[in-house]
Amino acid sequence: MAKVTDLVAQLAQPLAEAAGCSLWDVEYVREAGTWFLRVYIDKEGGVSIDDCVELSRRLNPLLDEADPIPQAYCMEVSSPGLNRELVKPAHFAAFEGWPVMVKLYHAADGNREVTGRLLGLTTEGLSLETADGIRLLAPGEYAAVHLQDDGDWEGPDETEGED
Repeated sequence: MAKVTDLVAQLAQPLAEAAGCSLWDVEYVREAGTWFLRVYIDKEGGVSIDDCVELSRRLNPLLDEADPIPQAYCMEVSSPGLNRELVKPAHFAAFEGWPVMVKLYHAADGNREVTGRLLGLTTEGLSLETADGIRLLAPGEYAAVHLQDDGDWEGPDETEGED
């Protein structure tokens, strides 16, 4: 049987694209005894509340018809936010050069978080440029990778190396 998140993503993807958005991720989690279905969308220039409302209105009847979730749940449609979690390989590729915060499964040098610039993701792991140099984290070492908003970051410097 397919996962709930995969089924919801199949329903939400074409709706998001038709609205000029991309489907960032789908989560189905239980928090404080309540199930939440979270659909994250993104688009160039940012997601508005109207984008979220529109996708919610279009997705809701499809979910009712497909009925992929047996228990009661709350559905939320939102932007992944500035400090979004990078989940898919395409997310990592799109944000190479950006500052990230990586949550580790186990403390390394007394820290459960590592910050640096994302250099890339390969089958060997996640590559970062940290204050201590280049660091490679194997896939089983890190739990989550989030973009860091340092207040004035505008993305990788496109003019670096030009004279």
